[in-house]
Amino acid sequence: MKALVELMAKYLVDNPEEVVVTVADGEKTSIFELRVAASDIGKVVGKQGNTAHAMRTIMSAAGTKLDRRFVLEILD
Repeated sequence: MKALVELMAKYLVDNPEEVVVTVADGEKTSIFELRVAASDIGKVVGKQGNTAHAMRTIMSAAGTKLDRRFVLEILD
């Protein structure tokens, strides 16, 4: 799942080398923290949060199949 989040983010931003994803695993939940360059945050979030919502929907669908909950946090 970490690779999927990195891949989605790298295709959206202008500085793919600055994409960093860290994972905090729990018993049934994994929290993914996404960091991108300051100039690329708007591209990852999208208009009215639509891009971020789409990424979270993909993660949720994968989580349902794996019986896990995935949370995406986009950090400054």
